Amino acid sequence: MSETPNTKSADIAGEINAALASFGARRVPESGEGIESIVNLARAANGVEVDWLPTEGLGEGLPEAVPLLIDRRQGGKVVTLREEIERYRTNPDRRRGTARVTTLRAFVDLVNRHKDDGSVIFARTEWPEPGLTAVIDYHTRDNHPRHGEHRVQYPYPVTQEFKAWIGNNGKQLSQADFAEFLEERAPDLAEPTDIEIDRYTKLFKTRVASPNEVFDLARGLSVSVDMKVANHVKIQSGESAIVFSEQHTNDKGEPIVVPGLFILQVPAFIDGEAVRIPVRLRYRVKGGDIVWAYALYQWEQVLRDRVKLDLEQVEFDTKLPVFEGTPEGRA
Repeated sequence: MSETPNTKSADIAGEINAALASFGARRVPESGEGIESIVNLARAANGVEVDWLPTEGLGEGLPEAVPLLIDRRQGGKVVTLREEIERYRTNPDRRRGTARVTTLRAFVDLVNRHKDDGSVIFARTEWPEPGLTAVIDYHTRDNHPRHGEHRVQYPYPVTQEFKAWIGNNGKQLSQADFAEFLEERAPDLAEPTDIEIDRYTKLFKTRVASPNEVFDLARGLSVSVDMKVANHVKIQSGESAIVFSEQHTNDKGEPIVVPGLFILQVPAFIDGEAVRIPVRLRYRVKGGDIVWAYALYQWEQVLRDRVKLDLEQVEFDTKLPVFEGTPEGRA
Protein backbone atom coordinates (compact mmCIF):
# COMPACT_ATOMS: atom_id res chain seq x y z
CA MET A 1 0.00 0.00 0.00
CA SER A 2 1.35 3.37 -1.03
CA GLU A 3 2.06 6.05 1.54
CA THR A 4 -0.17 9.09 1.76
CA PRO A 5 1.40 12.55 2.26
CA ASN A 6 0.04 12.58 5.79
CA THR A 7 1.60 9.17 6.53
CA LYS A 8 4.99 10.24 5.11
CA SER A 9 4.90 13.53 7.02
CA ALA A 10 4.02 11.65 10.19
CA ASP A 11 7.04 9.43 9.66
CA ILE A 12 9.28 12.47 9.17
CA ALA A 13 7.76 14.08 12.24
CA GLY A 14 8.57 10.91 14.16
CA GLU A 15 12.22 11.11 13.11
CA ILE A 16 12.38 14.79 14.07
CA ASN A 17 10.76 14.04 17.42
CA ALA A 18 13.34 11.35 18.13
CA ALA A 19 16.13 13.86 17.47
CA LEU A 20 14.41 16.56 19.53
CA ALA A 21 13.81 14.16 22.40
CA SER A 22 17.54 13.46 22.62
CA PHE A 23 18.00 17.14 23.44
CA GLY A 24 14.97 17.32 25.76
CA ALA A 25 13.04 19.53 23.28
CA ARG A 26 9.26 19.56 22.82
CA ARG A 27 7.59 17.19 20.35
CA VAL A 28 6.22 18.08 16.95
CA PRO A 29 2.56 16.93 16.67
CA GLU A 30 2.17 13.89 14.40
CA SER A 31 -0.95 15.26 12.67
CA GLY A 32 -1.94 18.06 10.35
CA GLU A 33 -0.45 20.48 12.83
CA GLY A 34 2.80 18.52 12.63
CA ILE A 35 2.91 18.96 8.87
CA GLU A 36 2.53 22.69 9.30
CA SER A 37 5.37 22.71 11.86
CA ILE A 38 7.68 20.91 9.44
CA VAL A 39 6.85 23.43 6.73
CA ASN A 40 7.67 26.27 9.11
CA LEU A 41 11.01 24.62 9.98
CA ALA A 42 11.86 24.36 6.29
CA ARG A 43 10.94 27.99 5.74
CA ALA A 44 13.09 28.99 8.72
CA ALA A 45 16.00 27.05 7.25
CA ASN A 46 15.54 28.97 4.05
CA GLY A 47 16.24 32.13 6.05
CA VAL A 48 20.00 31.32 5.90
CA GLU A 49 21.76 32.29 2.68
CA VAL A 50 25.17 33.15 1.27
CA ASP A 51 25.72 36.54 -0.31
CA TRP A 52 28.72 38.44 -1.67
CA LEU A 53 29.97 41.81 -0.41
CA PRO A 54 31.79 43.95 -3.02
CA THR A 55 35.12 45.38 -1.72
CA GLU A 56 35.57 48.25 -4.16
CA GLY A 57 36.88 51.29 -2.32
CA LEU A 58 38.03 49.34 0.76
CA GLY A 59 41.74 49.42 -0.11
CA GLU A 60 44.24 47.11 -1.80
CA GLY A 61 44.87 43.47 -1.06
CA LEU A 62 41.24 42.30 -1.18
CA PRO A 63 39.39 40.16 -3.74
CA GLU A 64 36.57 41.76 -5.71
CA ALA A 65 34.02 40.39 -3.23
CA VAL A 66 33.99 38.38 0.00
CA PRO A 67 31.38 35.74 0.95
CA LEU A 68 29.01 36.38 3.85
CA LEU A 69 26.64 34.00 5.62
CA ILE A 70 23.42 35.90 6.32
CA ASP A 71 20.97 34.47 8.85
CA ARG A 72 17.66 36.29 8.22
CA ARG A 73 15.85 34.52 11.02
CA GLN A 74 14.99 36.38 14.21
CA GLY A 75 18.16 37.04 16.18
CA GLY A 76 20.30 35.93 13.24
CA LYS A 77 23.74 37.29 12.41
CA VAL A 78 25.90 38.19 9.43
CA VAL A 79 29.23 36.38 9.56
CA THR A 80 32.10 35.86 7.14
CA LEU A 81 32.90 32.42 5.80
CA ARG A 82 36.67 32.82 6.06
CA GLU A 83 37.16 30.37 8.90
CA GLU A 84 34.95 27.79 7.26
CA ILE A 85 36.79 28.14 3.95
CA GLU A 86 40.20 27.89 5.66
CA ARG A 87 39.21 24.50 7.07
CA TYR A 88 39.34 23.09 3.55
CA ARG A 89 42.65 24.68 2.48
CA THR A 90 45.21 21.99 1.63
CA ASN A 91 48.19 24.37 1.27
CA PRO A 92 49.14 27.63 3.07
CA ASP A 93 47.74 30.79 1.50
CA ARG A 94 51.24 32.34 1.53
CA ARG A 95 54.77 31.68 2.78
CA ARG A 96 55.53 32.95 6.28
CA GLY A 97 58.08 32.34 9.02
CA THR A 98 61.80 32.99 9.58
CA ALA A 99 64.53 30.52 8.68
CA ARG A 100 67.78 30.95 10.64
CA VAL A 101 70.92 29.61 9.00
CA THR A 102 74.38 29.14 10.51
CA THR A 103 76.66 29.86 7.54
CA LEU A 104 76.90 32.61 4.98
CA ARG A 105 76.79 30.05 2.15
CA ALA A 106 73.51 28.63 3.46
CA PHE A 107 72.08 32.16 3.64
CA VAL A 108 72.89 32.82 -0.02
CA ASP A 109 71.58 29.44 -1.19
CA LEU A 110 68.29 29.70 0.69
CA VAL A 111 67.67 33.27 -0.44
CA ASN A 112 68.31 32.30 -4.05
CA ARG A 113 65.83 29.43 -3.69
CA HIS A 114 62.94 31.64 -2.52
CA LYS A 115 63.63 35.17 -3.81
CA ASP A 116 61.45 37.10 -6.27
CA ASP A 117 61.59 40.55 -7.85
CA GLY A 118 60.58 42.28 -4.62
CA SER A 119 63.00 40.54 -2.24
CA VAL A 120 65.65 42.62 -0.40
CA ILE A 121 68.44 42.09 2.15
CA PHE A 122 69.06 44.16 5.27
CA ALA A 123 72.39 44.11 7.14
CA ARG A 124 73.30 45.01 10.67
CA THR A 125 77.04 45.62 10.39
CA GLU A 126 77.81 46.79 13.93
CA TRP A 127 78.69 44.96 17.11
CA PRO A 128 77.25 43.38 19.25
CA GLU A 129 74.74 41.67 16.94
CA PRO A 130 75.95 41.75 13.34
CA GLY A 131 73.74 39.82 10.96
CA LEU A 132 71.88 39.65 7.66
CA THR A 133 68.11 39.44 7.13
CA ALA A 134 66.48 38.71 3.79
CA VAL A 135 62.82 39.67 3.48
CA ILE A 136 61.57 37.46 0.65
CA ASP A 137 58.07 38.99 0.36
CA TYR A 138 59.17 42.60 0.74
CA HIS A 139 57.17 45.43 -0.86
CA THR A 140 57.53 45.39 -4.63
CA ARG A 141 59.57 47.83 -6.67
CA ASP A 142 56.37 49.59 -7.80
CA ASN A 143 55.48 50.16 -4.11
CA HIS A 144 52.83 47.45 -3.95
CA PRO A 145 52.65 46.46 -0.25
CA ARG A 146 53.29 42.87 0.84
CA HIS A 147 53.25 41.11 4.17
CA GLY A 148 57.03 40.81 4.82
CA GLU A 149 56.44 37.59 6.76
CA HIS A 150 58.84 35.28 4.92
CA ARG A 151 62.42 35.91 6.04
CA VAL A 152 65.86 34.34 6.15
CA GLN A 153 68.27 35.38 8.90
CA TYR A 154 71.99 34.90 9.36
CA PRO A 155 73.10 36.07 12.81
CA TYR A 156 76.89 36.06 12.61
CA PRO A 157 78.14 33.29 14.96
CA VAL A 158 81.21 34.51 16.86
CA THR A 159 84.11 32.05 17.27
CA GLN A 160 85.25 30.90 20.70
CA GLU A 161 88.71 32.33 20.01
CA PHE A 162 87.38 35.79 19.38
CA LYS A 163 84.99 35.60 22.34
CA ALA A 164 88.00 34.93 24.56
CA TRP A 165 89.83 38.04 23.36
CA ILE A 166 86.71 40.19 23.59
CA GLY A 167 85.92 38.86 27.04
CA ASN A 168 89.19 40.12 28.57
CA ASN A 169 89.57 43.23 26.44
CA GLY A 170 90.39 46.19 28.69
CA LYS A 171 90.12 44.14 31.89
CA GLN A 172 92.76 44.26 34.60
CA LEU A 173 94.39 40.86 35.12
CA SER A 174 96.78 39.59 37.69
CA GLN A 175 100.21 38.59 36.45
CA ALA A 176 99.40 34.90 36.86
CA ASP A 177 96.09 35.19 34.96
CA PHE A 178 97.65 37.30 32.22
CA ALA A 179 100.57 34.94 31.72
CA GLU A 180 98.22 31.95 31.54
CA PHE A 181 95.96 33.75 29.04
CA LEU A 182 98.86 34.63 26.72
CA GLU A 183 100.17 31.07 26.79
CA GLU A 184 96.74 29.62 25.96
CA ARG A 185 96.09 32.08 23.14
CA ALA A 186 99.58 31.98 21.60
CA PRO A 187 98.28 30.27 18.39
CA ASP A 188 96.12 33.36 17.72
CA LEU A 189 99.15 35.61 17.23
CA ALA A 190 100.53 36.54 13.79
CA GLU A 191 103.73 37.87 12.34
CA PRO A 192 103.36 41.57 11.55
CA THR A 193 103.59 42.55 7.90
CA ASP A 194 105.95 45.28 6.71
CA ILE A 195 102.99 47.58 6.20
CA GLU A 196 101.72 46.93 9.73
CA ILE A 197 105.17 47.48 11.23
CA ASP A 198 105.56 50.78 9.42
CA ARG A 199 102.05 51.98 10.23
CA TYR A 200 101.84 51.05 13.91
CA THR A 201 105.40 51.94 14.78
CA LYS A 202 104.71 55.47 13.61
CA LEU A 203 101.26 55.59 15.17
CA PHE A 204 102.09 54.24 18.64
CA LYS A 205 105.83 55.03 18.82
CA THR A 206 106.61 51.47 19.80
CA ARG A 207 107.92 48.30 18.23
CA VAL A 208 105.53 45.63 16.98
CA ALA A 209 106.40 42.25 18.49
CA SER A 210 106.52 38.86 16.79
CA PRO A 211 104.51 35.90 18.18
CA ASN A 212 107.68 34.37 19.63
CA GLU A 213 108.44 37.55 21.57
CA VAL A 214 104.95 37.59 23.05
CA PHE A 215 105.27 33.93 24.01
CA ASP A 216 108.64 34.63 25.65
CA LEU A 217 106.93 37.41 27.61
CA ALA A 218 104.24 34.98 28.82
CA ARG A 219 106.84 32.44 29.98
CA GLY A 220 108.90 35.13 31.69
CA LEU A 221 105.87 36.40 33.55
CA SER A 222 105.02 32.87 34.67
CA VAL A 223 108.48 32.46 36.18
CA SER A 224 108.26 35.84 37.95
CA VAL A 225 104.67 35.55 39.09
CA ASP A 226 105.44 35.63 42.85
CA MET A 227 108.12 38.33 42.67
CA LYS A 228 107.90 42.05 43.34
CA VAL A 229 108.76 44.63 40.73
CA ALA A 230 112.03 46.35 41.59
CA ASN A 231 112.14 48.69 38.60
CA HIS A 232 110.45 49.37 35.29
CA VAL A 233 111.66 51.74 32.61
CA LYS A 234 110.71 52.86 29.13
CA ILE A 235 113.39 51.94 26.63
CA GLN A 236 114.27 53.69 23.39
CA SER A 237 112.22 51.37 21.16
CA GLY A 238 109.03 52.33 22.98
CA GLU A 239 108.92 49.05 24.86
CA SER A 240 109.16 48.65 28.62
CA ALA A 241 111.71 46.72 30.67
CA ILE A 242 110.59 45.25 33.97
CA VAL A 243 113.13 44.17 36.59
CA PHE A 244 111.88 41.95 39.39
CA SER A 245 113.38 41.89 42.87
CA GLU A 246 114.91 38.42 42.52
CA GLN A 247 118.24 37.94 40.77
CA HIS A 248 116.73 35.69 38.13
CA THR A 249 113.80 37.49 36.51
CA ASN A 250 113.14 34.96 33.77
CA ASP A 251 114.47 31.64 32.59
CA LYS A 252 117.50 33.40 31.07
CA GLY A 253 118.18 35.59 34.06
CA GLU A 254 117.42 38.79 32.15
CA PRO A 255 114.98 41.66 32.70
CA ILE A 256 111.65 41.12 30.96
CA VAL A 257 111.04 43.28 27.92
CA VAL A 258 107.38 44.14 27.38
CA PRO A 259 106.47 44.90 23.74
CA GLY A 260 104.09 47.75 23.18
CA LEU A 261 101.99 46.00 20.55
CA PHE A 262 101.43 42.71 18.71
CA ILE A 263 99.10 41.42 15.96
CA LEU A 264 96.12 39.17 16.60
CA GLN A 265 94.82 37.01 13.73
CA VAL A 266 91.68 34.97 14.35
CA PRO A 267 88.43 34.26 12.51
CA ALA A 268 85.86 36.48 14.19
CA PHE A 269 82.94 34.48 12.78
CA ILE A 270 82.53 30.73 12.32
CA ASP A 271 83.55 29.67 8.79
CA GLY A 272 84.59 33.27 8.11
CA GLU A 273 87.84 34.84 7.03
CA ALA A 274 90.39 35.67 9.74
CA VAL A 275 90.69 39.30 10.81
CA ARG A 276 93.90 41.03 11.91
CA ILE A 277 93.70 43.36 14.90
CA PRO A 278 96.54 45.26 16.62
CA VAL A 279 96.71 44.62 20.37
CA ARG A 280 98.30 47.14 22.75
CA LEU A 281 99.87 45.90 25.99
CA ARG A 282 99.55 47.88 29.19
CA TYR A 283 100.52 47.38 32.81
CA ARG A 284 100.46 49.27 36.07
CA VAL A 285 102.81 48.90 39.04
CA LYS A 286 101.73 49.77 42.56
CA GLY A 287 103.66 48.83 45.71
CA GLY A 288 105.73 46.28 43.85
CA ASP A 289 102.65 44.48 42.46
CA ILE A 290 101.78 44.59 38.78
CA VAL A 291 98.44 44.51 36.99
CA TRP A 292 98.17 43.76 33.26
CA ALA A 293 95.70 44.66 30.55
CA TYR A 294 95.46 44.71 26.77
CA ALA A 295 93.39 46.77 24.33
CA LEU A 296 92.17 45.58 20.92
CA TYR A 297 92.70 48.55 18.62
CA GLN A 298 89.55 49.55 16.64
CA TRP A 299 88.32 45.98 16.68
CA GLU A 300 84.67 46.95 16.20
CA GLN A 301 85.54 48.79 12.99
CA VAL A 302 87.53 45.76 11.81
CA LEU A 303 84.46 43.56 12.28
CA ARG A 304 82.23 46.09 10.56
CA ASP A 305 84.57 46.11 7.56
CA ARG A 306 84.50 42.30 7.51
CA VAL A 307 80.68 42.22 7.47
CA LYS A 308 80.56 44.86 4.74
CA LEU A 309 82.87 42.76 2.57
CA ASP A 310 80.56 39.79 3.09
CA LEU A 311 77.59 42.00 2.20
CA GLU A 312 79.19 42.93 -1.11
CA GLN A 313 79.64 39.24 -1.89
CA VAL A 314 76.03 38.46 -0.91
CA GLU A 315 74.79 41.26 -3.14
CA PHE A 316 76.77 39.80 -6.05
CA ASP A 317 75.64 36.21 -5.38
CA THR A 318 71.92 36.97 -4.92
CA LYS A 319 71.54 39.93 -7.30
CA LEU A 320 69.27 41.56 -4.69
CA PRO A 321 69.38 45.13 -3.34
CA VAL A 322 71.05 45.41 0.07
CA PHE A 323 70.53 48.00 2.79
CA GLU A 324 72.35 48.64 6.06
CA GLY A 325 69.73 48.66 8.79
CA THR A 326 66.74 46.58 9.90
CA PRO A 327 63.44 45.85 8.11
CA GLU A 328 60.06 47.08 9.29
CA GLY A 329 58.57 45.18 12.21
CA ARG A 330 55.71 42.77 11.76
CA ALA A 331 52.30 43.34 13.32
